Amino acid sequence: MEDRETKELERALEQIWDVARRFGLDPFPTRFEIVPATVMYEIGSYALPGRYSHWTFGKAYHRMKTMYDFGLSKIYEVVINTNPSYGFLLETNSPVQNKLVIAHVLGHVDFFKNNAYFSKTNRRMVESVSSHAGRMAEYEFRYGRKTVEKFLDAVLSVEEHIDPNFFIRRARDEDRGGEEKPPAPKVAGRYDDLWNIGAREEPTGEDAREGDARPRQLHLPEKDLLHYVMKNSPSLADWQRDAMAMIHEEMEYFVPQLQTKTLNEGWASYWHSRILRELDLPDEEMLEFAELHAGVVSPQKGQLNPYYLGYKILEDIERRWDEPSAEEREKFGRLGGEGRAKIFEVRETESDVSFLRNYLTEELCEELDLFVYELVEDEEWTVTEKRWERVRDQLVANMTNFGFPYIVVADGDYNGNRELYLKHQYEGAELDAPYARKVLEHVHALWGRPVHLETSVDGESVVMSYDGEEHDES
Repeated sequence: MEDRETKELERALEQIWDVARRFGLDPFPTRFEIVPATVMYEIGSYALPGRYSHWTFGKAYHRMKTMYDFGLSKIYEVVINTNPSYGFLLETNSPVQNKLVIAHVLGHVDFFKNNAYFSKTNRRMVESVSSHAGRMAEYEFRYGRKTVEKFLDAVLSVEEHIDPNFFIRRARDEDRGGEEKPPAPKVAGRYDDLWNIGAREEPTGEDAREGDARPRQLHLPEKDLLHYVMKNSPSLADWQRDAMAMIHEEMEYFVPQLQTKTLNEGWASYWHSRILRELDLPDEEMLEFAELHAGVVSPQKGQLNPYYLGYKILEDIERRWDEPSAEEREKFGRLGGEGRAKIFEVRETESDVSFLRNYLTEELCEELDLFVYELVEDEEWTVTEKRWERVRDQLVANMTNFGFPYIVVADGDYNGNRELYLKHQYEGAELDAPYARKVLEHVHALWGRPVHLETSVDGESVVMSYDGEEHDES
């Protein structure tokens, strides 16, 4: 990018910041960097700069970069939820694209700062993941890259299965005086501050199980599978518990983003459209902006566009609170002219689940042509539901638990033999059996004893088991 374009973008950034503040947005200080595609896609694939290395991140990078090289897709921006926040702009973006991206990023950063689900976020996560990467590299040096990679394969297979309310539970534990802590390490280590784990190696295998205290069953069922296995596995070494703690901490950081994807993207899209309309753009730039905005908030065939859905619901909320019907005035006491204040309230208090449940209306479902479709007899996709309440409920169900199966730990001492018993909270969607069996193998690698998973198949209760050698169903 030429110096002239950079200076023009700096002036536009000041304007956009002033307009955003005038509208009432309250973002963290935000630093923008213009980067080449290789850097943009590296950050996009790792989700945070400086993270530990794993083959899944490399796979994501090559997929994104290949799509970009062939002109099939393009990441216009990446934003990091920290204080100060960071926005990355693609160097091949046009000036108008970068102006839109800056306004969009400021919408995200305002959301990060003010939404209740982000209130416990680690705002220094970039420094934290850098520390994690250093420790992972040390473990690779000490135990071998293949050993660490194989262990991470197992952990990452269940990384999404943490408790979204982990912060609340931890606060309650602190109010009760904290959890029972393990014995002090015999040898002082560099990471003794984390879960009171020292640098010594725990015995593994049968030696580790002999004399081990049984895991406490008082708080079961337990939603946070990752945390439970980390704390109670009879076979993990200290470095493995430390690695799981790092991944758990990173997932805590990502959970609010999973909980608010539609609302967050809708909020950023709403504000980039309002902010750029306030800029004195030349006619050709205004036309380019209109085309870009239409591309962002347009429906997509075969899938739901969160930018589009969130944007349309926010606009509908503002309209309904600005110009309530006679029935709404009488029933809810709405006075009119409260639309802008209402969407700021929504931004502060809602997640995707409550956002859709509370504000997706019958009129919006009809306008957006929302419906449920299913694969009938494994042959063709068929519309099976258009009643708006069922459509809304299906959208909410798809977003509950981030769209992943709801799995809980039911017993950590099953059969009195330290076996792990998991239970799938079945709500109409069956598990992918081959995938579930593969994940059971990974969980067994973490637990070190037979693992069992109760689920439902064709309306019947089924228990899938893996003992380290064979799979069984009963």
